[in-house]
Amino acid sequence: MPKIAAFPKAYMQALCKDGTMKVEEWIRLASRLDIDGLEWYAGFLEMEDASNWPKFRKMVEDVGKEIPMMCCSPDFTHPDKKFRENEIKKQQHWIEMTHALGGKYCRVLSGQKRPELSITEGVKLASDSIMACIPYARERGITLILENHYKDDFWEYPEFAQKMDVFSQLVDSIQHPNFGVNYDPSNTFLAGEDPLELLRRVSNRVVTMHASDRYLKYGTIEDLQKEEGGAVGYAKRLSHGEIGKGLNDYDAIFTELKRVGFDGWISIEDGVDGMDQLERSVSFLKKKIAVYWP
Repeated sequence: MPKIAAFPKAYMQALCKDGTMKVEEWIRLASRLDIDGLEWYAGFLEMEDASNWPKFRKMVEDVGKEIPMMCCSPDFTHPDKKFRENEIKKQQHWIEMTHALGGKYCRVLSGQKRPELSITEGVKLASDSIMACIPYARERGITLILENHYKDDFWEYPEFAQKMDVFSQLVDSIQHPNFGVNYDPSNTFLAGEDPLELLRRVSNRVVTMHASDRYLKYGTIEDLQKEEGGAVGYAKRLSHGEIGKGLNDYDAIFTELKRVGFDGWISIEDGVDGMDQLERSVSFLKKKIAVYWP
């Protein structure tokens, strides 16, 4: 049966930028949720001090939870070899961080969709870089998870493998037991595509999932696809929302995941309107999981 984790989506500025929230505070808030784990983020300000890593692991374990997965954003599509080598070193550092926290999954991305980059070249650069990280991950019992991502907050360009054709090509290029997919249905809407079509293409490679939801502030999905699909900057028509109240069809998603034998972690990447919303999202997911994994 899948387990549920939560990510501090509402508190990223406070945890990663201005320091107005301490990691211990987030752990205390999350401890009240009926979940199994906390998804971690490599960019928490306090993670810069490696001596904090075992402390945070103990804090989480002391409230009866674990840290299953790490969220980080390598940029593997840069044309400069030295830049990519440095990104590989950064990814290895994040793998080490994941291991110290007791996690088993560490995110990778493709990199930025630079205008001069062909699909063939970009897939090769990203694939080679991810493959270069796998031995380091394997030695530590870590699985690298490639997310169908939209755009890192600090990137100039969107994700290179944002579109499902490119994402599927990159996934297919890496066949290794320490590599899999972190499926995020909402990010597919941001690419102007159908999350269920993407899932059917990669479902047998999905090992973790981000649960989130989006709703249209105005217009239709067709309007979104025409105007915003794959555009730089977040789609203005779409907004974060409570899980189960937005565009995603969780019955169809869980039907497909159940079909392929998925039993991994599902991490909630919502709750942008506070802990009450996060609690309702947890409740929704637990009820759905009980139906599909009785």
